[in-house]
Amino acid sequence: MIKRIRLRTLLIGGCITLFFAVLMGRVFWLQVVQADFWQEHAEELWSKKKTITATRGTITDRNGDILAVDAPAYTVAINPKLINELNLKDEVVDGLNELLGKDKAELEQLVMATKKDGQFYSQREVRNEGWKIDQELRDKVEAFAKELKEKHKLEDTGIYLIKEQKRYYPQNNLAAHVLGYTDREGNAVSGLEAYYDEELKGQNGSIEYKSDGRGIEIPKASEIYNPVKNGKNIQLTIDDTIQYYIEEAMKEAFDELKPISMTVIAADPKTMDILGMANLPTYNPNEYWVDVDQKNFYNHAIKSVYEPGSTFKIVTLAGAVQDGLFNPEARYMSGSIRVPGQTIHDMKRSGWGEISYIEGVKRSSNVAFVKLGYEMLGPDRLKEYVDNFGFGKKTGIELPGEAAGVVTPVQQADFAAMAYGHGKLLVTPLQQVAAIAAVANGGKLLEPHLVKSITDPQTGETIKTQPQEIRQVISPEKAKEVGSYLEQVVSDQKIGTGRHAYIDGYRVAGKTGTAVKPVNGVYDYTKQVISFIGYAPVDDPKIAILVLIDEPKDSELGGGAAAAPVFQKIANQSLQYMGVPKKFDEASSKSVQESNPGVKTPDLKKLSLQEAKNLLKSKGISYATLGSGTELISQFPKAGATLKAGQHMYLLTEEGKAMSIPSLKGESLREALELLSVLQVSVTAEGEGYVVDQTVSEENGQRKVHLLLEPPVKENADSGEDSNTAEEETEGENTDEGSRSSP
Repeated sequence: MIKRIRLRTLLIGGCITLFFAVLMGRVFWLQVVQADFWQEHAEELWSKKKTITATRGTITDRNGDILAVDAPAYTVAINPKLINELNLKDEVVDGLNELLGKDKAELEQLVMATKKDGQFYSQREVRNEGWKIDQELRDKVEAFAKELKEKHKLEDTGIYLIKEQKRYYPQNNLAAHVLGYTDREGNAVSGLEAYYDEELKGQNGSIEYKSDGRGIEIPKASEIYNPVKNGKNIQLTIDDTIQYYIEEAMKEAFDELKPISMTVIAADPKTMDILGMANLPTYNPNEYWVDVDQKNFYNHAIKSVYEPGSTFKIVTLAGAVQDGLFNPEARYMSGSIRVPGQTIHDMKRSGWGEISYIEGVKRSSNVAFVKLGYEMLGPDRLKEYVDNFGFGKKTGIELPGEAAGVVTPVQQADFAAMAYGHGKLLVTPLQQVAAIAAVANGGKLLEPHLVKSITDPQTGETIKTQPQEIRQVISPEKAKEVGSYLEQVVSDQKIGTGRHAYIDGYRVAGKTGTAVKPVNGVYDYTKQVISFIGYAPVDDPKIAILVLIDEPKDSELGGGAAAAPVFQKIANQSLQYMGVPKKFDEASSKSVQESNPGVKTPDLKKLSLQEAKNLLKSKGISYATLGSGTELISQFPKAGATLKAGQHMYLLTEEGKAMSIPSLKGESLREALELLSVLQVSVTAEGEGYVVDQTVSEENGQRKVHLLLEPPVKENADSGEDSNTAEEETEGENTDEGSRSSP
């Protein structure tokens, strides 16, 4: 008996000892051998880490107006489990379909989404239509959820709004190709957003803290805080007002001419600050996914290369003037010229007989420029000027994907063709602007730039962009001389191919261009790139502008007829906005009046809108269409009125009361009053001279406009006009350009 008790005691004691041995072994294993693993696991349970998202830097125009900014956004999410329990499926699908525009079938799939075990999900995001929506749409979704709650007396309807951030472009399409965009995940895709992505995106911060089992922060526990570094703010050289003028003028021309694309660049020639840059077609970076055509995203201003045509003659002229080879009064035989392997013709193949070189410049004679560039300068010297003006090299603009262009003449015919902008020569629009700016600013080739300054919001440090001179291509004196010849291309209202760019009160220098496009190695005269490039005022240049139109539907139009009026509108509005006073040189004004005593406005009342446009184009009259109608209602000025040089007609397609009031800057008080009377708007005026500002208001349903006028500045300066005027008219608007002829 005692022996059995002892055995039991030993057995029980042994089991207890074994149990404690195993327990101690397990404790040792967990706390010593696996200590690091369990320490990390415990840290995960009680330690929490939150990411503090950095705010992407703001992009503004040169005056501080916001072009791109991070803004609050909201993602719509639903709870399929709750929605099905409450039997709200049909109402939720119908409501979100109406608000978000998402397909009903896709919404039904979301509402009925289940896991592998057959259980409904408790949360699904409504992408893409409900992803990062704006405040206005968020409020509508919230109101819909509230309506469901009240209707069914519920605490929760299974519709939620998750607060996030998104990139927002408050001016929508404005400067879209310059800004680029970020996708919905916040990744930079194109434009300045991509080029300066590292500077703009900043660095996310974080905070680590201890929490209890319910996830509540433990007071006085240690914290680790890594501060967020918000992105740097970028101020551009772009002026959003000038950018607006550019895009509005482009839309009107694009609708009328129906080209495959259109590009405009405006710059300050003294600094090469880009004041505006736009392409059509374009897109809205806030809704980039709507544009399925990738062509809409293409920035032709820096990526497209093309044979420039006659606008390139500026380089040939500058070289000839710099080397002392250009005598404006010397004479040559126009029409055609033979070079090794090819005969080159003027657009008017019979020519204009023996004419002066200055007349050849005004008429854009190919023969004149072949003689100047190929014969007088010679191939090597011509190529040297082309290189010095920056062609064949990237400009260094702060945008991704810039093209360098091509300058690879080999045969003698290539050099001859290059003298008038054809052959083995491909340029970008931006290179053209840099070249004309060099003539305007006294011969300095400058590096173009879009960024005015970059500011670090943490330190307040600002880095400003300074003008970068690449080289002096021609002397200041010779640059001024070249400008005087280019001014005559515009001011000679009889034979100047750029006469439709003339602006009364501003001295404009410029050159038209019409380049025939090669198709499979053969020039197709039904496909042309037409352009105008120029600057103003000649005596103190404030703006240089290139207007480029690729393949207008009417292949008979030249740069003078189609591109020059767009330049005129943009330049006139921009210079007025910049506060540049109009100056009237009595001598040059008299010369212009003599060469163009005035055109009588035709009677258009029995014509269709298109017939009216065609008639005005045939008479060389610039016009603007007002209203969104498709039929011609009335015209301004009325039939029989005399148009002064640089003045255009208005074609009204709606009744006056229904139309918006256009910008009247640069118009005389009489002209403004006549147009506003057609629009049935009452007017008050302050000052004398020309309109410099306007304020629109409404009182008792009647629109009112207050006009601020300032007198023009008169001066007695030499306009540089040539006294020689030819007797014959040009054959038509398409005679303003040269194009390469077949051998």
